[in-house]
Amino acid sequence: MITRIQPWGNSQGLRLSKSLLEETGLAVGDEVDVAARDGAIVLTPARRVRGGHNLRDLVRRIRKGYTPGELKWGPPRGREAW
Repeated sequence: MITRIQPWGNSQGLRLSKSLLEETGLAVGDEVDVAARDGAIVLTPARRVRGGHNLRDLVRRIRKGYTPGELKWGPPRGREAW
């Protein structure tokens, strides 16, 4: 399929044919992951995990130089061994 990059507000966009979306199992409103690999633009369906969080997105939000500290949970209870 040949298409053209068109202006769309302050961004650029592509139109994808209905048959292409059907072939890939995508539909209008679906989220996709857009990446550049070896000079090509690659679209893949966004993978949702339980709870609606994506591990890569969560890890990207960790600030550089962050060092986790130890948490105080209090004294052992029952037969816990610390």
